[in-house]
Amino acid sequence: MNLPQRMTYREACRQAIRQALLEDPRTFVMGEDVGKYGGCYAVTKGLLQEFGPQRIVDTPLAENGFVGAGIGAAVAGLRPIVEIMTCNFSLLALDQILNNAATLPHMSGGQFAVPLVIRMATGAGRQLAAQHSHSLEGWYAHIPGLKVLAPGTVSDARFMLAAALADPNPVLLFEHVALYNLEDTIDPGLAQAGISTARVLRTGRHLTLASYGGTIPRCLDAAERLAAQGIEAEVVDLRVLRPLDDDTVAASVARTRRCLIVDEGWRSGSLSAELAARLSERCFYELDAPVRRVCSREMPVPYAAHLEAAVLPGADQVAGAARALLGRD
Repeated sequence: MNLPQRMTYREACRQAIRQALLEDPRTFVMGEDVGKYGGCYAVTKGLLQEFGPQRIVDTPLAENGFVGAGIGAAVAGLRPIVEIMTCNFSLLALDQILNNAATLPHMSGGQFAVPLVIRMATGAGRQLAAQHSHSLEGWYAHIPGLKVLAPGTVSDARFMLAAALADPNPVLLFEHVALYNLEDTIDPGLAQAGISTARVLRTGRHLTLASYGGTIPRCLDAAERLAAQGIEAEVVDLRVLRPLDDDTVAASVARTRRCLIVDEGWRSGSLSAELAARLSERCFYELDAPVRRVCSREMPVPYAAHLEAAVLPGADQVAGAARALLGRD
């Protein structure tokens, strides 16, 4: 009899990578400090000892170079998992991601596939200051040719990677740094995770909280607080940022008639702005109030813990915005 497994988000990521390495000899991991050091966030700890240096490859500090090598390996038939230590550093490889990985299948008339997975840490909340605390998922979700995933639960961290590796196109996996220590129980009957649809994590009838990644636990926390005040919030985990599953969110909004989008990205030009526009276009007559958003303050993320917390959307802020949307503040 399979019993429920309780594990951290970090361990779920590690088990997903290990399973991929065991099941397909074409799969290998490459990135900065993924081998001897075990990964900047200890996700790949122990894998070098188990699989050896040909499959767990430490790279130089040269994102443009090793992401390009990963693209070449994917085109040649391998299944690389490229780790970029933090999404800030992905900007050094933006030319490779945007101009090569995303465009080669199109520019070759479908002759080449790029089955590449790029994992990167994202988000703030760990006092890593302004240069290491960005949320750039929305930037990448703007690019045709990429699939962009943001697992916000332990179960998605465990099972999304396999589906990403099976996809013939480049997939970016954004793992929020504040989630690595998150613990949860995985249903023993669960063996896979979809990478094309959003998921309703909590049902409700008064309003929809739509979010993804590191803000999912904060939305669930806010929903608990609101429930104590008689407000039933439905929580939708977007999970897949490109292609964005606005169908699931629209169906939720049709039930609740109000929507609050929570996004750790900056408000201007954010993924929340895109979703809000789509809901306004699709659900105008279902909405009883304008779509509202809670985002990070538009400034570089401070280092000091109390200032960092003040910049980021928290459960208190989400709950307060929800009450205001319902006219109960």
